Amino acid sequence: MSYYNTILNQVAAIIPRHEFEYHAKIHHAGQKFRKFNRWTQFMALMIGQLTARKSLRDIVGNLKAQGHKLYHLGMRPTSRSTLARVNNEQPASLYEKMFFLVLAQCQRFAPKNKFKLNEKVYLLDTTTIDLCLSVFPWAKFRKTKGAVKLHMGIDANGYLPTFMTMTDGKTHESQWAKDLKLPKGSYVVFDRGFTDYSWYQTLMESGVFFVARLKKNSIVKHLKKRSGRKSPGVIEDRQIQLGDISEKLRLVSYTDEETGQEYHFVTNAFHLKAKTVAALYKERWQIELFFKWIKQHLKIKTFLGTSRNAVLTQVWVALIVYLLIAFLKFSAKLGISMLKILSLLQLSLFERRNLLALLTCKHEQPPDSPQLLLF
Repeated sequence: MSYYNTILNQVAAIIPRHEFEYHAKIHHAGQKFRKFNRWTQFMALMIGQLTARKSLRDIVGNLKAQGHKLYHLGMRPTSRSTLARVNNEQPASLYEKMFFLVLAQCQRFAPKNKFKLNEKVYLLDTTTIDLCLSVFPWAKFRKTKGAVKLHMGIDANGYLPTFMTMTDGKTHESQWAKDLKLPKGSYVVFDRGFTDYSWYQTLMESGVFFVARLKKNSIVKHLKKRSGRKSPGVIEDRQIQLGDISEKLRLVSYTDEETGQEYHFVTNAFHLKAKTVAALYKERWQIELFFKWIKQHLKIKTFLGTSRNAVLTQVWVALIVYLLIAFLKFSAKLGISMLKILSLLQLSLFERRNLLALLTCKHEQPPDSPQLLLF
């Protein structure tokens, strides 16, 4: 008779437990736990994300109902009050660390960007999540409104989230961008909200190429046109002097074939074709789609705690869940969407069956050993 662990167990096995426990000791605050551990917190929050639970009470109730299927996960009994206290008190930095560990696993299997560039291409943007100021007093935005901003960058290789910082609603995206450490030779794409000439100068001095929309009120001095034949859609390609930036930059004017709208891009990537510059900026739409996906399909707009640490913990766990889904898609070379994978996981999370067979919709074969993992 074939035997399988639950789907949840096979997904959790992607995260090396020994590394989790090692970092849990480092990222611990206060007294030692007596009857609780950080793994229980993580699994509870991950289950909450995968099953779309609306509250801590809802999560704890679900854990009790599925208790006979969770004993093999190493979880300990928990209550709503314990889970709430740990979310508020224990540093969210543990999940930030685990996020980067899972990201490294995903990047091994992620498909290359469509531009065939050996260097990394990063797409930057910021999304705002509205909050009630009286409930979240630390999330200051307007006089009577609260909000947090998620400043993020995704890698064009697989569209994986790579950078994330959460701030209150008042923090401007260009202020966050200045703290980013981007590898030399990489490309970074962003919209007009990130316009900051001093940052442009820093990027060029660091050997980083950027592509951005040009603001209408920019102080531009037009210089000589670039020689060569223009690609379809390219109106203009010339050198410019922008503001007080000492180095010359490049202006590419482009008309979108579908909408007829005219765009003006500024870049320091003189070696790229003008159409590639326009295509790089068009790729920025992928981070908009990423924000839409996580807001619609993960629990990231409403929160299980009111402290900044609790909110940040929930955000990092949601991003880890996204990476786990991406890992399954890339490593098993699944030809189905991320949403389809999430739906299959939600429907079968506590079932004992083969994970790979579930995701590929194949007939399950009896395993050779009592334990069958995905890989």
